[in-house]
Amino acid sequence: MKKQKASTLEARKQLRMLPGHLVVGLWCLFTIGMLAWIVAASLSTSPEIMRGEALKFATGFHFENYINAWTANNISVFFVNSLLYASCTMVGSLAISAPAAYVLGRYVFKGNKLVRNGFITAMSLPQIMIILPLFSLATQASLTGSKFVLIFIYIGMQVPYTTTFLISFFSSLSSVYEEAAAIDGCPPMKTFWKIMLPLAQPGIVTVGIFNFMNIWNEYFLSLIFASSEKNMSVGPGLKSVLTAMQYTGDWGGLFAAVVIVFLPTLVLFLCLSKTIISGITAGGVKG
Repeated sequence: MKKQKASTLEARKQLRMLPGHLVVGLWCLFTIGMLAWIVAASLSTSPEIMRGEALKFATGFHFENYINAWTANNISVFFVNSLLYASCTMVGSLAISAPAAYVLGRYVFKGNKLVRNGFITAMSLPQIMIILPLFSLATQASLTGSKFVLIFIYIGMQVPYTTTFLISFFSSLSSVYEEAAAIDGCPPMKTFWKIMLPLAQPGIVTVGIFNFMNIWNEYFLSLIFASSEKNMSVGPGLKSVLTAMQYTGDWGGLFAAVVIVFLPTLVLFLCLSKTIISGITAGGVKG
């Protein structure tokens, strides 16, 4: 009787969740369909795309679209620039935020709450409010048009979010490890580097991936501070390729460029999705 009642309650619960499952399922189908069409278009010719026959592959698979996109459309330059910006920002923001988050999350001192609120306030500021002051300072320092200024700005923009994320994660770790290290005579900073930082690996990997994706997909700052195509990331780079397509008509090459730009973040997310989920959920559990 109890088993029958439990199964009935479970069936009702699943029935209530059915509309949500249908919405998510439709969204997934739509997304998969759009991605499949983009990949098909990247392997088709421009006439096939314009006739709506990208999925038929009447003339075969045109892998030369990817070669043309990589070489003729400067996607290789934009790709390398974005890889440089995203990698440097990921490493730089973690190097600054991890020690700061550890101190703010594990130690009680005057000004702790004030510093935390400062990071949260910095996260809430719209980019448009700080672009003009930053651009003015960069112009006065003759740094506009260089990769260094973009990396520096990207790191500064990601530090508040990275620190806030890691504060909750470090706070959730058990204090047993620190107590054992203190008994053995291990100083606080060595305890952080040797013990606590490896324990926080899921959170560090998670926020590092988020930072990488954020910078990889960033558009506005790169458009403002990269004064030439040699410094552009993939966002403004694709916009310039789209403008060029209006004159060349190489739509297959355009969609090939989109696939090339989209592929790294997709592969990164698929390979590390379990780590991302565990890092997010672990930060909400007190040790």
